[in-house]
Amino acid sequence: MNPFIAGFVMFLGLGLGLGAATASAAVPNPTVIGPIPENAPPGDLSRDHTFFASEIVDDFGYVEEEFFIEGTANAYLTPPLTTGTIVSSGHPYVSRIVVRRPAKAQRFNGTVILEWLNVTTGMDVDSWLAGNAEHYMREGYAWIGVSAQRDGIHAPFTGLRDWNPARYGTLDVTNGGTLPDDELGYDIFSQAGQAVMSPVGVEPLGGLQAERIIARGASQSAFRLGIYYNSIQPLANLFDGFVLIIGPNSTVRMDLGVPVFQLHTETEAISIALGEFPPVQPDSDTHRTWQVAGSAHVDAAFSDNFIAHFERDFQLPWPLIVCDLPNAGFNDVRFHHVVNAAQEHLVRWVKDGTPPPIAPLIETVGPVVARDELGLALGGIRIADLEVPTAYNVGFNSGAHPFCPLLGPHVPFVEEMLDELYPTHGSYVKQVSAVVQDNLAAGYITKRDGRETLTEAARSDFGK
Repeated sequence: MNPFIAGFVMFLGLGLGLGAATASAAVPNPTVIGPIPENAPPGDLSRDHTFFASEIVDDFGYVEEEFFIEGTANAYLTPPLTTGTIVSSGHPYVSRIVVRRPAKAQRFNGTVILEWLNVTTGMDVDSWLAGNAEHYMREGYAWIGVSAQRDGIHAPFTGLRDWNPARYGTLDVTNGGTLPDDELGYDIFSQAGQAVMSPVGVEPLGGLQAERIIARGASQSAFRLGIYYNSIQPLANLFDGFVLIIGPNSTVRMDLGVPVFQLHTETEAISIALGEFPPVQPDSDTHRTWQVAGSAHVDAAFSDNFIAHFERDFQLPWPLIVCDLPNAGFNDVRFHHVVNAAQEHLVRWVKDGTPPPIAPLIETVGPVVARDELGLALGGIRIADLEVPTAYNVGFNSGAHPFCPLLGPHVPFVEEMLDELYPTHGSYVKQVSAVVQDNLAAGYITKRDGRETLTEAARSDFGK
């Protein structure tokens, strides 16, 4: 079974936005408390700082602030592809949001990214770690992470309450333990968005004027947002767009008029081919799916940042995960380059109705992904990291640890193979340049990420 599915058992469980989002009267506005004081620097033994605080915001003229939000929330019944119904209401909660925003109003691009924090590891984890942080800040987004689920707050040892009881001991999204299955998460997420788009009292954005709000989630959180889109968005009518990243391929409604962008690594394409996830939904006026060949659910960009933050905030080494395939490192196909481009396309889609380009899916033959003579996936979006390969990068692995299938390996090619593929440095750089230009023309990467790839190729030793 794909470990994304197993993770639930282990760790549970009209137009295209031509104007600004209007906060929905159907969503109550929570009480916002804060910003919560930062009394120690990240990594301090007191832990009196924001969990997994960013240490790069100052470099980009950004500020990071943490707020608590409290109110009462509904629990919903959410049948597939159906507007939800309230099962019960009036459940008190106290949760938190983390805000990273431009310090100066003129830097703000008007778009808020509201992210459902992922809790599969038993702690709050966000896409800030997945390689996208610098893009967010260079482009002027306001990013907000929402603690919507039980494990991020209540899990033993890794949850916020155990991590620092003095700072986070009042947080509770279970109504005192009577609702242990994340029943309140959808309404908490809605209310966090309401507090941002229509603040009453404390303004989480520090006076910035938001024009639109995008809901974002990765992996298990993408699955949650797929349910949110189908069942809660019709009631809340709060979000202008959704981006679902490395989730189990949600089938979404076509009658809401709100664009949805789904992005898959090769790992998800494998699960779809095996029938573990639903088939890819056809692209439409409000739906796109992009798949990136050679990429992995858990890659080097995310893993390196996650491990560094875990070891900083817990003062413990991250446990070594040993899998079957030889692994000289985590998969280094830069999936986040494609995610950056998708983010920009989604905003244009919301602002003026310009749809993103359609992309080919990863090729499959029956229940398996089709591969070339090097064992690399065929089809899909093919960035230079895969199309001009210097290592074996795939989206699968195996082993005793349940995370192994998510940890695609990176195995550098031997010198003899590299010499055969790239007899000169110039031939290597030329091939990389051609792929970068093709992807730029197709709209699959941004100009900045294309320049990064070209610069690294020019500075490399391949072909020398």
